[in-house]
Amino acid sequence: MTASLIARDLKVTVGRAVILDGVDITLTPGARVGLVGSNGVGKSTLLQTLAGRIRPDRGGVERQPRSATVGLLDQEPERSSTESVTAFLRRRTGVAGAEHELQAATAAIAGAAAQAADRYDTALHQWMALGAADFDARAGVLRGELELDDALVGQSMATLSGGQAAKVSLAALLLSRYDILLLDEPTNDLDHPGLERLEAYVLDHAGPMAIVSHDRAFLERVVTHVVELDEHTRASSSFAGGWLAYQAERTTARRHAEEAYATYADQRGDLLARARRERDWAAKGVARVRRQPRDNDRALRGRMIESTEQLAARASRTQRALERLDVVDKPWEPWQLRFEIAAAGRSGELVASLEEAVVERGSFRLGPLDLEVAWAERVAIVGPNGSGKTTLLRALLGELQLTSGRQRLGSSVVLGGVEQARRQLTDAPTLLDAVLRATGSTLAEARSVLAKFGLGAGEVGRATASLSPGERTRATLALLQGRGVNCLVLDEPTNHLDLPAIEQLELAVAAFGGTVLLVSHDRRFVEAVRPERIVELREGSLVSDRSV
Repeated sequence: MTASLIARDLKVTVGRAVILDGVDITLTPGARVGLVGSNGVGKSTLLQTLAGRIRPDRGGVERQPRSATVGLLDQEPERSSTESVTAFLRRRTGVAGAEHELQAATAAIAGAAAQAADRYDTALHQWMALGAADFDARAGVLRGELELDDALVGQSMATLSGGQAAKVSLAALLLSRYDILLLDEPTNDLDHPGLERLEAYVLDHAGPMAIVSHDRAFLERVVTHVVELDEHTRASSSFAGGWLAYQAERTTARRHAEEAYATYADQRGDLLARARRERDWAAKGVARVRRQPRDNDRALRGRMIESTEQLAARASRTQRALERLDVVDKPWEPWQLRFEIAAAGRSGELVASLEEAVVERGSFRLGPLDLEVAWAERVAIVGPNGSGKTTLLRALLGELQLTSGRQRLGSSVVLGGVEQARRQLTDAPTLLDAVLRATGSTLAEARSVLAKFGLGAGEVGRATASLSPGERTRATLALLQGRGVNCLVLDEPTNHLDLPAIEQLELAVAAFGGTVLLVSHDRRFVEAVRPERIVELREGSLVSDRSV
């Protein structure tokens, strides 16, 4: 089906906060629109509004035709202990809902309910359009292509590793048959083969698509248009021509705005100074005339009065020119993260090691393997999703109990970083409590460091579970600035971060002088960190350990 989606003048508020205001977006066949903006600006809210989950306070969303299906693949897949992988896939693709409606419509026909035939026809059409008829066959083929173990499909989502969950989310996308797709951070946690498969799918998809992503390489390859949400106005700006064209146009527009404001400021300053001088001269002239003795030359007195009146007229003309000057607003300066990683003293030469280490978690087995990390090494751990990267990282740092073998942490090692699940701050009632507990700082210091990461009065009193993924990631980064570390552990650190924050993190890691352990599928970020050593895993085994 050829479908489009048009949203006009959307306004969405939550309580007293205005999230979106005056947002327009058009999704047409073949268009792949990248939605960009800082964390918390409302990108996910916009996707939910387009999908019909949120009703806007103003404006509307129109599907053409009205029967077109819209699929939203959320940023964080639900990891329920009561939902199997198969059930998750059927729900995310819309197949479960279509089957439920078809069964209800069939029952209505059997009961001879009024308008039951129309309902049945609509339900059957949706069931067919969403690919329910051959879903099981397609899912079986895809599991093989993505190397998802058949035993995995019966497990609950809560038992999956981050990599396995990423593969399952990718499978849900590849199995979907929605007419209009809305993707919220689809690249999170995907390995390089998964990213390639995702890119190929997005490029081949004929229907309209809106994509929220902070993966710069992905955006550069796939988007045809960009819609930017403004943190200040809460409105949208549209750019055609793809990611590189957007960056160039945005830079040019910013430069022109700054030049226009500079010209206006200079003109206004000159006119204000001239008006002030002319008023001063006129006032001094009047004072001189008043002080002049009565028996003075009348002609001279008349010329002085005439000169004073001329100065007053010039001042008046300058004031009118000032009032006629077109006002140019100063370009708004958004909040920017300024990030440094606080360094602790040097650790011993050995940072961490594993000897003949084995970790067994359910059906997954890591090892046996040997690994040693020395002071100030920059080590990237790579491998496909589900190969055991996070398990290796946690085992190396003593966070997982070994089934067999030995683990050792060196002397004076102070660990800190960003872990994949972002669970560091979840054991405290509020974000502020969590930071106070983790850093040992004063109340004022904790509030100050959180404010530097854009977490102010509206966030510090909230439970960390209620924060958005981007807010939780920024709070985790705040800990690195609030306490000193000498071993930086980064497990998919760029997930949920906006682009300016990612760039700041790159600079901070590049300047960090201690040990760095990195797991990341963000190609640009890995390049910026410049690891000196690559440790590669596959199916729980160490297949390569090489210097770069």
